[in-house]
Amino acid sequence: MSAMNPAILAATWLRLMRVRLGSIARNIRCSRLGGLPWKKGVLCFVMGTAVIVSAIAAIAFHHVYLDRTNLPDIGAFNRFEYPTIGHIYDDKGRPLMELAKERRRIINYEDIPPIVRDAILATEDKNFFAHSGIDYSGILRVLSKVRIRTLLPDLTGQRRQDEGNSPVIFPQGGSTITQQLVRGHFLQNLTAFKNLTAQENRNQLRQGIMLPRALSYLIGARSANMFVRKLEEIRLSLWVEKEMQEHFGSKRRAKEEILARYASLIYMGNGQYGFATAAEHYFGRPLATLTADDADKAALLASIAKSPRYYAPNASETGRVLRRRNQTLALMAANGFISTESEKKAGERPLPACPPNKSKMLQAGAAVDSVLEELKVLNIDLGIKDLLDGRIQVYSTVDARVQEIVNEALENGLELYEKRHPRTKGMAQGSIVVLRNRDASVLAEAGGRHFYADRTNLYSDFNRVTKSLRQPGSAMKPIVYLAAFREGIFNLGSMIPDKPICVPDGGKQTAKCIANYDGQFKGLIPVREALAESRNAATIWITEQIGISSILWTSEILGVQTRLRRYATTALGASEMNLLELANAYRTIASGIIAQPYVIRKIVRNSGEVTAGNERRNYLASIDTSALALIQEGLRSVVRLPSGTAHALDSSRFPIAVMGKTGTTNEFRDALFVGSTYGPAGITVAIRIGFDDNRSLGPRETGGRVALPVFKEIMLRVYRENLAGPVPEFPDKMEQSINAYLRGEPPDSEDLPQPDLSVIQISNH
Repeated sequence: MSAMNPAILAATWLRLMRVRLGSIARNIRCSRLGGLPWKKGVLCFVMGTAVIVSAIAAIAFHHVYLDRTNLPDIGAFNRFEYPTIGHIYDDKGRPLMELAKERRRIINYEDIPPIVRDAILATEDKNFFAHSGIDYSGILRVLSKVRIRTLLPDLTGQRRQDEGNSPVIFPQGGSTITQQLVRGHFLQNLTAFKNLTAQENRNQLRQGIMLPRALSYLIGARSANMFVRKLEEIRLSLWVEKEMQEHFGSKRRAKEEILARYASLIYMGNGQYGFATAAEHYFGRPLATLTADDADKAALLASIAKSPRYYAPNASETGRVLRRRNQTLALMAANGFISTESEKKAGERPLPACPPNKSKMLQAGAAVDSVLEELKVLNIDLGIKDLLDGRIQVYSTVDARVQEIVNEALENGLELYEKRHPRTKGMAQGSIVVLRNRDASVLAEAGGRHFYADRTNLYSDFNRVTKSLRQPGSAMKPIVYLAAFREGIFNLGSMIPDKPICVPDGGKQTAKCIANYDGQFKGLIPVREALAESRNAATIWITEQIGISSILWTSEILGVQTRLRRYATTALGASEMNLLELANAYRTIASGIIAQPYVIRKIVRNSGEVTAGNERRNYLASIDTSALALIQEGLRSVVRLPSGTAHALDSSRFPIAVMGKTGTTNEFRDALFVGSTYGPAGITVAIRIGFDDNRSLGPRETGGRVALPVFKEIMLRVYRENLAGPVPEFPDKMEQSINAYLRGEPPDSEDLPQPDLSVIQISNH
């Protein structure tokens, strides 16, 4: 006969006997005692039930002690692979962010202080090191507390089958540490077993299993579910202890490993898993620092593990928590782990004040967002889930000190703007990115202000550096002038017209007439002056001479990946791009090195294996070196010429040689500044400030007024604190060329080809 048949027979017999016993119970109530056949019925029921119970017991014994089918994989358990905390670190190994589905730190047996081990054993399993997974004395204790009064209505059929919240006959407790570990790791987390715990407290019987179906007629569905789960828990506990002993070579070593897994796995309330994170959260100190003098803290931790919902410290239930802690201290004393004197002394101590739950992580939400986005596209067998489970640790290119400077500079810049416009307080937004020139690695990234829309900026919030496509305004012009230099017919001394000019309005039938910011036109001016003063009309004239295709191709070389529109007004920044692309274009100009920005430096698996990030392929830009030198000098002139839009940076109070360009979009919607120190050893900083709803910043709120002060603060602090090395110097020839221009001397490049001014098409304005 198969193992299932006895269960079917038991179910049938118990169904009949339950009906019979119910009838007998009614006869007892309605008839006088004595002389009635109900005594014979009771005897038959008792004998039949004894037989069936023996059959069920035999089935249970076989399942627990002999059946080793359908066992889970113990490999991950042996390897101690629990979800932990994933970290993103900066370039010096300082934590930027902790990410986890479960905040847990894995600890070894040796990491658990003796006083904490004693508290756990006294509370949960005093015979832990003696038994083999099951403490039979504990089972006998539980059986002695079976609720007989709860059982009688089920036996006599007096409880309705559909009655909700029917009580169980088995009391709670009696589980060993191994059983609790099995329940938490295997029965709750693995698909094949999770229904055992998920349906345990339901009055609905688990379908398809005959043993609980048979038991349900005797003890009710809810108690049957609990009984079956307990059997599976006992079976797996015996198996786990045997497997661990074989794996680690001795019973003692296996027990130590099991205790370490228990102390790492157990939920400890307030989002903390394991004793290590709990000690840091509740006491503000590492678990390893607890000594014999900290019996009160060890007892509190052990109490929390018993029931985090009731015994985790909180402001409203201190009495209940204190009583439970002291009960644990009494158990520790009763089992000889601490003296009576120590128990009394520890019991008189107040509960520790919970430290405020403040994140010690640096505000680097945008950088973390970029790490997660880059992790998605790396060509490796790892992803965000591995980081959230703590299986990998990510080391970024971000410098935490530079990031802090960027955060503060953005807030300071927005505060200066809001002092001029008090009604906008807390509403303006900004974004900043800092790139290392030599390889385009991200040193810092701020995707928005620290506090916005009534809450702190998070890594999951909108990252305005990479996800916001907005017009660059006049910050686009250096790309136009570089394209012109590449054509070989222009140089910084070339004379070009700053005259009224009209162009097709974005493919429409109408024409758009171009004006300068100051509303004036200066006639023929050098290219150097047109760039430094950001003359719109002169820039559009150059665009017509070289063609929009040349500008789009140059932008692609510089790293702009967003598709720009083939309109002449793209030269003035009418096409949208993200701030990272714009910063990378300036970085390429400053260094002459083509590279794609990246933020992941390396990935380390828990095994210690280092997995490289993107394969970095940096190479010298495929741009004529003379054209590159001309645009570098042109951008340096934006700072050094008195009429330049960034001349505020040419001051004794700003002793850093930089080049850069302001940007202001139509109707003052966005203010930008992008600038660099020279060469591969330098850095590039890009700032954009504006409102998310695209409203105007206000008249005269230009890139030079709004964004440039932020750039200035960042550069001053980064180089003052030696975070980017010494300030690179511009080539002496370049500086001397600008000096000569400022003195009114003719340029050395006077013999270079000049544009044919006879073909200029000037419209009436």
